[in-house]
Amino acid sequence: MATLFALLAVAAYLFSAVSVTGRFFHNQGPNRMLSLSIAALAVVFHSFYLGDAILAAQAGQNMSITNVLSLVAWLITLSMLVSSSLLPNTILLPVVFSFSAFTVLASMFVPVSHIMHIDMRPGLVIHITLSLFAYGALVIGFLYALQMSYITHQLKHKGAGLLHSSLPPLMLVESILFKLILLGTILLVIAQLSGFIFLDNMFSRGYIHKTVLSIAGLIVFIVLLVGQKLWGWRGKQVISLTVVGVILLSLAYFGSRFVSEVLL
Repeated sequence: MATLFALLAVAAYLFSAVSVTGRFFHNQGPNRMLSLSIAALAVVFHSFYLGDAILAAQAGQNMSITNVLSLVAWLITLSMLVSSSLLPNTILLPVVFSFSAFTVLASMFVPVSHIMHIDMRPGLVIHITLSLFAYGALVIGFLYALQMSYITHQLKHKGAGLLHSSLPPLMLVESILFKLILLGTILLVIAQLSGFIFLDNMFSRGYIHKTVLSIAGLIVFIVLLVGQKLWGWRGKQVISLTVVGVILLSLAYFGSRFVSEVLL
């Protein structure tokens, strides 16, 4: 059944991505109801697959890099769908849907395993949950930064397609970006504190690279927020720092595990 749920999720994600992309510059815009309905089904199928992929291991929970990445993609997709009626994210949906489909396929076909016993350590559950939500919020912020960059480029070059697309106003996208970064940064601070409280040693050999890179990413986002508040940073500065921060966090969460679980 797990394979069936995975294939259904991938098919539904890709259909939704193509549906949105194919009509993005149409005068009437994409058929949002159809695309979002199919994507919602994909999220349901994806959740069933994740439940089996993570919880099926008898010795514990399989928190392999591919499963965690797929879980992050599921969280991001679910958040984007829930907020789609309130936030301007149509241009981002094909990227999110395609990435989710990719993570499901990676979880299916890349045979890696990382068994944990998170159910026996409530503190670890809190730390992991906060870290995932912080990372998800900041990745969505990163997507809005890309959208802001694209809209700015179109405005500067007076792109004709912009007039007939469903792109939102630049100032609205910028406002949402800063709110997401603020939320993600707060969650990341709490996640870091929970790590120092609940984990034995955040600077031990197994954690030091994650801790250093996570703190570096946190500093980048704090600098970004302070710069925006005190000096009115906008545009390239904000986009560049958002990209750097997300890269640092991605390396912290997935870098070493990619080497140890996939390459070695």
